Amino acid sequence: MIENYLPVLIFIVIGILVGVGPLVMGYLLGPRRPDQEKDSPYECGFEAFENARMKFDVRYYLVAILFIIFDLEIAFLFPWAVTLEELGMVSFVAMFVFLGILVVGFIYEWRKGALEWE
Repeated sequence: MIENYLPVLIFIVIGILVGVGPLVMGYLLGPRRPDQEKDSPYECGFEAFENARMKFDVRYYLVAILFIIFDLEIAFLFPWAVTLEELGMVSFVAMFVFLGILVVGFIYEWRKGALEWE
């Protein structure tokens, strides 16, 4: 009975080694030369410890949302393209409607200047 679980156990051990191995190697072999600039916190181009009510540029979030939208588009396109022959013409038309809506949204964002970075 235990021989049935041996491949799973080997897979788990290899997965842990692949995940933890590079971290341990980086810790052991990496240079340790900290300075004030490397130790300072950084997030989204803002100083980490300032007034919480400061003004910030919304374009960071617009770019992030646009990235997520078009990344999801690719996530839907790949499985559709792989199984296109099995799905038929209805799926083909549905995907082009989906892509058309995304293209209209992209053109709208482009016209509104959301992709312009000053």
